This record gives sequence, C-alpha cells and structure tokens, in this order.
Amino acid sequence: MRFTKMHGAGNDYIYLDCFAQPAPTNPSSLARQMSDRHFGVGGDGLVLILPSDKADARMRMFNADGSEAEMCGNAIRCVAKYVYDHGLARKTTLKIETGRGVLSLDLELADGRVDRVRVDMGEPILPARQVPTTLRPTANAARRLRETPAKAAARHAVIDADLTIGGRKLKVTCVSMGNPHCVTFVRKLSDHWVLSLGPRMETDPHFPRRVNAEFVEVISPSEVRMRVWERGSGETLACGTGASAVCVAGVLTGRTEPKVLVHLRGGDLDLHWAEDNHVYLTGPAVEVFSGEYAA
Repeated sequence: MRFTKMHGAGNDYIYLDCFAQPAPTNPSSLARQMSDRHFGVGGDGLVLILPSDKADARMRMFNADGSEAEMCGNAIRCVAKYVYDHGLARKTTLKIETGRGVLSLDLELADGRVDRVRVDMGEPILPARQVPTTLRPTANAARRLRETPAKAAARHAVIDADLTIGGRKLKVTCVSMGNPHCVTFVRKLSDHWVLSLGPRMETDPHFPRRVNAEFVEVISPSEVRMRVWERGSGETLACGTGASAVCVAGVLTGRTEPKVLVHLRGGDLDLHWAEDNHVYLTGPAVEVFSGEYAA
C-alpha cells in the first residue's frame, strides 16, 4: 500500500491516494496501526484522498485512535497540495468534500508546487446544542457584538461559561467548526493545562461527542499563542479547526480582533473571521516522504 507523509504546521498525517489504489476496507484499524510512532509510520492519524462526485476530491480522516473526525484544517490543506502537486486536479482553486461539506481552497504556489493554502472553513456553529455541549448558553454574551448573523447565533452560545475540570474552575467558550471545540484563555500556557486538563476536558460529560480542548495565551489583540489537546489524538503540534475556533472565541469574548496570528508548537497560522461570517485559515502544507506499507 502506497502512502505519503505530510504535515501542516507540524500536524502530521499519513495520506492514501485512493484514486490510484483501492480504499482500505477497515480504515479505523489501519489508522491505529499506521499512526503508531514506534511500530507504524507515525502520525496524528490517517487521511484518505478519494474521488468525489461533487468536488475535486473527497477527504476522510481518522484520528490516531481510529475514530473518524469530520474535518481538519491542517489535513485539508495537505490534501489540496497532494491533489495539485500529483496532478489529480491542476487548478489553483480547489473544492474538497469533507464531513463538514464541500470547502473551497485557494493555493499559493512556489516553483510550480503548492506552498501555502487558504481555506474557507465556513461559518462557525455557536448554538450549544449544535456544538454539541450540555453547558448552558451564556445570557447576554452577545451584547458586545455588532448586529450580524454571528450575533444572532451567539445568543444561544456558551461564552466564558463556568466549567470545573479536575477540581479547577475554568471559563470556557464552545465553538464548532464542523467538529466540537472548547476554548480556555489562560494567563500563561503550561503542560499542566494541556496534558493534565486536556484529556479530562475531552471526555467530560458536558461534551456528548467528546471535544477538542484549546488553551490560549493572548499576546495582543492580533496575536495569540495556543496549544491543543485533540479528540482522539492527544496533544498535536497544530490544529486548524482549533485555531479557527480560537479566532472566533477571541472575538466573542472581546479578547482579540477578527484577524489574528496564531502561534502553535508546529508553526504559525493566519486566521480571519470575515464580514461574511466565514472563517478563513491560511497556512503551510508540506510533503515529507512517500513509501510502501505492508498492511
């Protein structure tokens, strides 16, 4: 089985070209085997690049624990790079089908190959039931927003709500970017936040489909530092949907502007929650190596 290892800001996945070879019959089991960093290829998960009847390609992604996720902002940039660089579709604007729907991606080229990708991540999903979370929507939380579609949705959102994790009382903001996120702003990032509270937050009963946990240190209204505990994968070096959720949460809580530079352990991502209520994510996509795996 041929595979390609790629990463977006250090968020690394194993990619299978299912245009050129059959899709695996049990991708969840294969994801667990291949993602193992000691006995497999090593990665945050497995991504299938498949034909689509409504887009240039279809992406299915599986976390390192074998669970299937709806969307990944870093993985989809790498899918776009693979599709263009390997000649599956030679267009600088691509459509990729995901569990979130069909998303549009604009490619930035260097020497004829994809260097960076801008992804229209779509509109953030804010109503608590749709995130989903059983935390209660925050009364009057949207008062600081202008009259926009986001303000209407924010009336049913969880914004700076109280949540106790591991005996510690936190203020959290919940956002879905097609997958659920819980954002906590902290004074200073540390291993304690991510490695101790992250896994507890992932499986907290308030999140019926588990949750991705982001911990954020604000540098300025236009710049933040972030670490993430990803649902099904543990701490990863970057998370595109997580960075998008942080951008939205920063605006909702009045901590940041709609345009923000997000520093992650694996690199930087540019985010913009635009006037059309869509979140736009721009970042690198890198191909590392290819090989054959004896399944």
